[in-house]
Amino acid sequence: MNDLLLAMFPEIVLCIAALLLMLMGVSMKASTRRAAPVVAILALLIAGVSQLSKFAGSAPRADLRWNTVHIYEFARYIKLLSSAIGILLVLLAWPSNRDATGGPAHHFGAEAGEFFGLMLLAIAGIFIVAGANDIMLLFLGIELASIPTYIMVSISAPRATAQEAGVKYFFLGAMAAAIMLFGFSYLFGTTGTTRLDLIAEHMGAQSVLSTWQILAVVLLIAGFAFKMAVVPLHFYAGDVYQGAATPVTAFLSFVPKISGFVALLKVLFAVTGGTWHIAPEIVKLLWILAALTMTVGNVLGLVQVNIKRLFAYSSIAHSGYMLVGVTALISTADYEIQSTALQGILFYLTAYGLMNVAVFGVLILLPSRLNQPAMSAETFDDIAGSGKEHTLLGLAMAVSCFSLIGLPLTVGFFGKFYLILPAWKANLTWLVIILVINAAISAGYYLRIVSAIFLGVESTGPRYRQQPASTGTGPIHRPVPVLVAVGISMVAILWLGTVWPATTRLLTRTATAAHIEPATSSPLAER
Repeated sequence: MNDLLLAMFPEIVLCIAALLLMLMGVSMKASTRRAAPVVAILALLIAGVSQLSKFAGSAPRADLRWNTVHIYEFARYIKLLSSAIGILLVLLAWPSNRDATGGPAHHFGAEAGEFFGLMLLAIAGIFIVAGANDIMLLFLGIELASIPTYIMVSISAPRATAQEAGVKYFFLGAMAAAIMLFGFSYLFGTTGTTRLDLIAEHMGAQSVLSTWQILAVVLLIAGFAFKMAVVPLHFYAGDVYQGAATPVTAFLSFVPKISGFVALLKVLFAVTGGTWHIAPEIVKLLWILAALTMTVGNVLGLVQVNIKRLFAYSSIAHSGYMLVGVTALISTADYEIQSTALQGILFYLTAYGLMNVAVFGVLILLPSRLNQPAMSAETFDDIAGSGKEHTLLGLAMAVSCFSLIGLPLTVGFFGKFYLILPAWKANLTWLVIILVINAAISAGYYLRIVSAIFLGVESTGPRYRQQPASTGTGPIHRPVPVLVAVGISMVAILWLGTVWPATTRLLTRTATAAHIEPATSSPLAER
């Protein structure tokens, strides 16, 4: 039992803090609402620091019956990453008006405790997914990472579009959960166990996957595709990203996506018997999904007017980029290529989280031209010419967009490099060409944002400073926590993109070591 408590220590901390925040939500005092994000950040700090400790992240002994949880370097890396990005996301949602009911881009009213409690529960879901060694626990973790976000979308702003987005997201999420659970049922039915390590042993004894097992993998990929915003289960992204308040949009761009990719990696490792090398049919499926997702995301991004909706399609495209790494991972039996591909996927998750915090943070800090509650900059008209008045924010957006394109001297460049390299070595030449072409297409709308900020002409209407929703407490000032989040993200984007011999190489070595390690005879397990 003690080993299990040690293994689950970060999840326990986050869940206890979430319950405490729910209790704090009962209070109507502004001071209690201001304390809510502080509690959330402290919980994430404790959870993250615990992953740096050898004893807190140690795996339970194999002879214990609590064998549904395995904590290895892979899980520690994901938990540490989620804690760090989670802290930045809490800073973006910091209540900055006088009565602590919201900020320039969101308004949760008196539900500050519940709002930040839901954030912690969703991040705890990622932790559970990372450490799960049982398909039922894996499913529960994925849903825990998703269900709180449905509520967060709905309560994030006093606008009908937010409630509409929350309802759409909920029903489509329920459909994806049903598909996923159907796939898990086939996986259990064909192997006779729910434990991932035993499934890996069972699959390792087989030469090929059976028809029912291939069907199980296809259904699971479909379920995970919704979480990752992968074509064709991407239709919700535009409406939900646009309807939700901007801090929640930033949260959605990272938390469900990372849970989906982590779950996909763990399932693929198990069904390949720990070799990563899978049936050609699955490789072709992921190849097609990667190509379609990149192309659809970038092409549709070119025609968007709402910037949050544009970043929704950008998010779809970046899921396609990461699927290139997944395709390279499972298309070859070469260990070095597999190691490089896994390194690239994990590194890109880090880079993408930092870039998204920066771009959404800048949008939060720029005012909207519409005098509506809980609405900051969302359209090209909102940001037109704002770089002249807010030069540092304009530069931050420019650097973030350059990184999202993948230009040198930014973390986005190395992120794409680590995805292209294994795909090229795995002879996925056409997929690499499609990725490079799509990166060039994406420059069309990212540079459009930069040009609008620095070269755009403001409309004749006045620029309004955001007013709080139904509080009568005066104007909202530029929140310092959001500035801190943007500043940290910018430093990380440039530092990891320029200090290559030191910091970036250290991070990539950590990502390489962060392999999935159930009890199998896989080369990755033996490393």
